[in-house]
Order: sequence, then structure tokens, then C-alpha cells
Amino acid sequence: MPNVGVVTCQILELEFAAILSVDPEVSEVWVVHDECSEDLLQKLKMVGPLPVHAVSHVRDFNPDEKHGYAVLIRILEVGLHSNIQFLRKGVTTAVEEMAPYCDAVVLGYGLCGNAMNEISDLFKDIPIPVMLPKDNGEPVDDCIGLIIGGRENYYNEQCQCAGTMFMNAGFSKHWKKIMSSDVPEKLIHKKDEILKRLMGNYERTLLLPTSVMEEGEMRQRTNEFSQRYNLKVEIRPGTLTLFENAWKEVKQKAHKLPSNNQK
Repeated sequence: MPNVGVVTCQILELEFAAILSVDPEVSEVWVVHDECSEDLLQKLKMVGPLPVHAVSHVRDFNPDEKHGYAVLIRILEVGLHSNIQFLRKGVTTAVEEMAPYCDAVVLGYGLCGNAMNEISDLFKDIPIPVMLPKDNGEPVDDCIGLIIGGRENYYNEQCQCAGTMFMNAGFSKHWKKIMSSDVPEKLIHKKDEILKRLMGNYERTLLLPTSVMEEGEMRQRTNEFSQRYNLKVEIRPGTLTLFENAWKEVKQKAHKLPSNNQK
């Protein structure tokens, strides 16, 4: 049975839960349980009969040797993108810990300000495939590029309104924490003032609803955000297509290698 690793941040936790819960080839899911993965665990247990195991460390991953894919997930803290070195270190450490137990790893990230640029060099010492979701053969720019359907759609919306705050499901859940991560610790006492200045050139909130969170819930979760920064709200349907493609690709890569259960 191939073992597939997932390393992502909280921004894409709902999308992974949706993909895994409907994939008949997934036989069980193991989640490294901490504060960051609590919501994912709850969602996976709600959506169906898929066996879900919570473990304190990746070394506790002990899948049943049967048909199908066993999935090991590590959720990293939202907001690491505000410091490229922190993000890169967090992801590489998680992959290094996961590699002995998995046959391939997919990252729930894009290039993220080039933190994941030159991925082949970044993971050159990892003996298994490590991949980013792609758009026409190239890594997506970030989680928004993944949910909006690729670079062209992303660019078109930025051209239409440069001052756009894009909102996928995860961003709508965690926006307060994400915004706070952009403020240096020594200036946290001036957080509200700094954030209002940072948002001064923004004009709209663009919601990207998909099957993991409908428009009504996204509006409810982001009303305070849009009102606080005086932004108009517009809608563009999101898509899970690139997400689904990435999941198919990592399964193919894992299936081509001898399982870590047999190494």
C-alpha cells in the first residue's frame, strides 16, 4: 500500500479534507495532532466513514498494510508566509521528518513569494518525490492561484482591480491571525493602525467560494473584515480542479515506488 504525505498550512485544510473524504482509493488518514490540525481532524471525522487517526508525531504513523493509499498529514501554522525563511524551514523540516514513512509528498503551498522556488534544489537530499500543485506544468503562485484556477485567472483579477484581497475558505476562517502575522512583534501594540495603513490601497474583497465553503458562509465570516477596511465585496467562483490534479499526480508518483512498508 503506497503512503502519501501531505504538508500544508491551515489555509487549505478544508480542501484536503474534501479531496480525501471522497477518494475511494484512500483507505485511512493519519494526522499529526496539534493546535494547527484540530479543525482538520474534526472535519475529517464529520464527513464520512474514512478511518482517521490522530498521532503526536510522524514516527507514530503505522498504517495497515492493505490495498489503497494511507495518507499522513502535517498542518503548519497559518501566517508563516510573512517570513520566507520561517516558511521554508517549517516546510523542509516537516518533509524531512515525513520522508522515511512516505513514498511521495505533496505540498499544500505554491511558490509563496518564492519561498518554494527551485523545489528540486530545496529537497535534493529527500529520497522521495516532493511536489507542488501545478498550473500548465508550472507551480502555482500561492494558495489563491490554486483555488482561482491558475495564473491567468489570478492575473486577470489583479488587472481588473489591483487592490484586491482574495479570500478562499481558509483565509475567511483565519484572516485575523493572518493579518496579525504581518505586523512585527515589537509593533503589535500599534497593530490596528498599521493594518489600516497597509490596507489603505485595497478596494475590494474577492470571495472564491467552492464546494468546501459556500458563498453565504464566506460572506458571514468576512463581513467584519470588509467593513473594517471599507472594502466592497465581489464574488468569483473558485475551483478545486488544480487541487484534484495535484492529488492525482502525487498518488501516481507514490504508486510507482516500492512502498515504505516494504523498504
